[in-house]
Amino acid sequence: MKKNIAVLPGDGIGPEVAKGAVEILGAIGERYGHKFTFRYGQIGGSAIDRHGNPLPDETLALCRQSDAILLGAVGGPKWDQNPPEYRPEQGLLKIRKELNLYANMRPINYYASLLESSPLKKEIIEETDFLIVRELTGGLYFGKPSERTYRDGMEAAVDTLYYEREEVKRIMKLAFELASTRNQKVTSVDKANVLESSRMWREVAEEVAKDYPEVTLEHMLVDNAAMQLIKNPRQFDTIVTENMFGDILSDEASVLTGSLGMLPSASLSESGLHLYEPIHGSAPDIAGRNKANPIAMILSSASMLRHSFGLEEEADTVEQAVRSILDSGRRTADLAGSGIPYSTSEMVEAIKEEILQKDAIVHIMDAYA
Repeated sequence: MKKNIAVLPGDGIGPEVAKGAVEILGAIGERYGHKFTFRYGQIGGSAIDRHGNPLPDETLALCRQSDAILLGAVGGPKWDQNPPEYRPEQGLLKIRKELNLYANMRPINYYASLLESSPLKKEIIEETDFLIVRELTGGLYFGKPSERTYRDGMEAAVDTLYYEREEVKRIMKLAFELASTRNQKVTSVDKANVLESSRMWREVAEEVAKDYPEVTLEHMLVDNAAMQLIKNPRQFDTIVTENMFGDILSDEASVLTGSLGMLPSASLSESGLHLYEPIHGSAPDIAGRNKANPIAMILSSASMLRHSFGLEEEADTVEQAVRSILDSGRRTADLAGSGIPYSTSEMVEAIKEEILQKDAIVHIMDAYA
């Protein structure tokens, strides 16, 4: 198989973790006979510095000419004082809108070997396995107006939470489709006791649920959902929610696995051009120090293999290699506790060797078959 992959390293630790994912994909290509061609583009603060724009036209063109997109991270204090349109995060919001990346999938999985890294007790966290489906191109982050203003002579600010019914229906249908392949339960999270947009969200959930009689639907207010994620995470299978709630809840859920550095994500479009990125930020305090955890980025690349290219075995190989390395006790600094941490490059190399070593074993077995 031959595929073109756009790589947008971005800012902070983005280039380091993106480099690791490219190396892992290279190992997968070597093992399974695929050819992945990587082409690089600018986004975020690095794009502002070079082009004066957080998402240059060249980057968008590169993405549209590719089969999938890997993105590292954007942002950092260097650009905090920039006008809103010249903030790195605008590049991320714009690429989502321009490529219609309307759905973000964030899997939350329990790793037995990382139990000591989770703040929760074993009996609460073990066997946790759920998926957060976050609407990605609507809500407060995109609603207009969003501005500073004056009312009755007083300075004020306004942000608009705007959703069209079809936007809600689209993300809801995806959540039910995904739940039907899992444990057939959807938890729709909203704030219907206060917000009109949430009341419409709840109505649409009930409407879509009629087409999936095998899937159980429950509604949960977002404040209760935040509590239940910590109190009883095993109750969840597929959580679907709007943009801001999904942003907050998925970061909270990352604590269950022990570190933000463990959580991958996939941003899906209707066209089939999808973007894959870790949910962590740019971590400028450790950028360039070879200390970042590359696993979320590596698992994002596994998601790309599965969802964009249909390479299920290859994706499983990456995920199994990550689990094997963690089971062996190897950790980056965010997970190491009192142990001696592996560097970013050492962790990437260990996972890569695990992938290629298993390939060697397969060839040996074939030789004796």
